[in-house]
This record gives sequence, structure tokens and C-alpha cells, in this order.
Amino acid sequence: MAKKRSKKYLYVLIAVVAIGAAITYGLSAMSGTAAEIDPSRLATVERGDLARSVVATGRIEPISKVEIKSKANGIIKELKVNVGDMVAPGQILAELDKENLAARLREARAALMSAESNQKASQAEFEKNKVEAESPEVAFAKRNTERVQKLFDTGLVSNQEIDDARRALEQSENRQQIARSQLGVSQARISQAQAETAAAQAAVERAQEEYDNATIRAPINGIVLSRDVEIGSPVSSILNMGAAATLVMVLGDISRVYVRGQVDEADIGAVKLDQPARIKVETFKDKEFQGEVTEISPLGVEKDNVVSFEVKVSINNPGGELRANMTANAEIVLEEHKATLIIPESAIIYDAQRSAWVEVPAQGTPDGREKKAVKIGISNGTRTQVIEGLIEGQQVITQ
Repeated sequence: MAKKRSKKYLYVLIAVVAIGAAITYGLSAMSGTAAEIDPSRLATVERGDLARSVVATGRIEPISKVEIKSKANGIIKELKVNVGDMVAPGQILAELDKENLAARLREARAALMSAESNQKASQAEFEKNKVEAESPEVAFAKRNTERVQKLFDTGLVSNQEIDDARRALEQSENRQQIARSQLGVSQARISQAQAETAAAQAAVERAQEEYDNATIRAPINGIVLSRDVEIGSPVSSILNMGAAATLVMVLGDISRVYVRGQVDEADIGAVKLDQPARIKVETFKDKEFQGEVTEISPLGVEKDNVVSFEVKVSINNPGGELRANMTANAEIVLEEHKATLIIPESAIIYDAQRSAWVEVPAQGTPDGREKKAVKIGISNGTRTQVIEGLIEGQQVITQ
């Protein structure tokens, strides 16, 4: 009897141990898997701002840039500004040696004075001939001849007196005829003198302009970007040499600048005029400048089998912090959403139909995770917008 009872206790003990083992295995199956997920692969659904953008890399350039060249030939005598100086329209930038130009100007003015004197002399001669041509001497001689003729007819005067009166009339008529013929000559001399005076005046104006051109002035508001000559350097005139003339300096208006960069053909269709852009430069790593797209090239350029399009992003720069030739990255914002749900791009799984899924931790499943279908929006390449399927604070598993 005691032996049967001891066997019964043994069977009960074996059953309790088996049930305990089963319960322990079940609990470990339900809770142990969550610990098997590497914590570094867990990410939290966050709410924040997300933008889809493309980056155009280039250099900062002034909207307005002017190459300063001289209109006069000469030698640099003075330089009034240095690189980095701000200048205003009309401000003197440089002076050429004016000694020869001043001598030419004096010579031209002297020639003008001589021409004006000749013109006055010609005018005086014309007035003299005009008076002689209109002289009353002929009329007086005619009356005198008529009077003497009457006296001669009555026998009161001799032949000599009538001959003298007739000779005086002929001489007066001859002088009048000569004066009239000289009027045309005098008028021609006046016209010639006027032409010589005009030519001398033009020479003075030209010499004055050359003298003034030896003072080089700023045509715009801006900053001196480069100075390409020194005192004593020879300078050739742009009027004579054209584009090959000596470059004196370069000015730029940096109150508004731009970045000219390249955008891949895959993204250029989404880039529009007036789209906002965020600009960063190495000099100000913690500062972001605001700009907008102001120009999109209609012609793509192929390089290394990749076609890209040139895009110009303009930036207001009233403080002048951005300087010419700084390397800049212009992030052109194609689409932006505020306070939206965001998860890492690496958490998204795509099936054969390109439907989006994510894995979330799930207790009670064989592998401690489950797949959830999600509706996604824009992506910036590292983070993706979630429109439906998840809530803020929920955890997802990255792949």
C-alpha cells in the first residue's frame, strides 16, 4: 500500500515539473523575443518638419560685377582704393599721369583762341566791305557830275572840271563794285573761320575728355573685388584696344549675390522659379541664408554621361557677409511639410507592388515583431514622411 502511494506521489511530482517547464517555455516565448531586437535598430516615430530638396553647389558671385578699364592711355600715378573697400558712383578709383594730357589741353585751348580771333577779323572785314558796298559816295558823285555838266553846258566851267567830275564818279563806281565783289569773299572767309573755330572747339573738348578720362571713377555702388595694377603700371585705353585694354580693377555690388550651381536632370522638372532655397557656406557653418530661384537654364550640359542644368539662386546680402567666390550649397526646397510624422528611410520595406511596410516590436509573436502597412509621403533621402499607419512615439525597426 505504501509502495503504491509513493509511486502516486512520484507521478504527481513529474506532472508538476512538466507543467512548470511548459509555463516557463511559454513565458519565454512571449517575452524573451523583444530582448532579442538590437536596441540600436529601434527608432521612434517623431513629429517635425520635413522638406524634399535638391542641392546646387557653386560659388558666391555678385549680381552686378564690373571690370574697370581706362579710356585714356597713360601711367598709373595714384591708386585711391584697396581690395575690399566700399565705393560709391563717381568716387575716384585711380589717377593717371596727366602731364602730357594737360599740355595737349593747353595747346588745344590756344588754337581755339587763335581761331576765334581769325573769325572776329573775318567778321570785321566783312562789315567793312559791306559799308563800302553800300557807300553813298557813288550817289554823291553822280549828283556832282550832273551839276558840273549843267554848268559846262552853260559855259560856266571848263572841260577839265567836267572831266574831273566824271573821273570821280567812275572811281566811286569802281570802288563800290570792288567792295561788292569782296562781300562774297569776306562771307566765305567768315564761314571758313567759323569752321576752324568749331574744329578747334572740338579739339579742346576732345583734349578735355582725355584729361578727364585720366581720372578713373567708380560707375556703381560696390566693393573692390580685385586690383590688377600698381602705381607706375602702364595702362592702355579701352577706346583703342577694346577688350584687350588693361584691366585696372573689378568692382562688384554684393548687396545681392547669387549661387550658380548644377541640378541633375532627374530633379530639374521639380525646380521652379521663385522657389525658396537655403544657402550654407563653410565660413558660417551655423548660419543659414535665405534665397530664391531666379534663373533656370533651358539647355542641359552633359558631363561623364550625366546631364545637368544650370540654376541660379539669388540671395539678399545687405550686411555683406557673403563674399565673392565663397563656396556655397544652395538647398532648393521642392516641397515642405510642417509638424508631420517622420521615420528613418531605413525602416521602410517595399514589397513587389512597391507598397510600403514597416516592422514594429510585437510581444506574443514568434519573432517578437510584426509588419504594418503604412502610407508614406515625401523623403529627403534619410527621413520619410508617414501619412497613415503609425502614431507619434511608436517604435519601428530599421533594416
